[in-house]
Amino acid sequence: MIDGVEVRELTLFTDERGLFSEIIRGSDSFFKDSFAQLSYSMSFAGVAKAWHLHERQTDWMCVLVGDIKLGLYDYREGSATKGELMEVFMGETLGRKVVKIPPGIAHGYRIVNGPMHIIYVTDREYDPSDELRIPHDDPEIGYDWTVPSEIK
Repeated sequence: MIDGVEVRELTLFTDERGLFSEIIRGSDSFFKDSFAQLSYSMSFAGVAKAWHLHERQTDWMCVLVGDIKLGLYDYREGSATKGELMEVFMGETLGRKVVKIPPGIAHGYRIVNGPMHIIYVTDREYDPSDELRIPHDDPEIGYDWTVPSEIK
């Protein structure tokens, strides 16, 4: 695990009508930072969106439909986990989760089952000066988005 990244399994309440799940409560220690924006995105199967990071913004991500392989890389100077890479498989069939991504953690994802619909909460409103892009094949990270998931 990368220091500061939190993954929470979600509880689904299902019956003959469908399902319900809480994602985040304002009182959760997981969500102790302030709310500023809720966003929604849809991507098609096979698409990879990588890499980007924020110097000041924290993200909380939850896949509603489809599945992703989320990649995380710690760029933070002085972090105990600097340079570590982490993968989280999440979504409709890979496990309902919400992931907290603190500032300084590069992140991206590849849709492994799509189309994929994702919502994400941020603790700051969108600020282009805080949106840092890194090439998907950045040699420092050394992550290959084209490699399929490990067979277990």
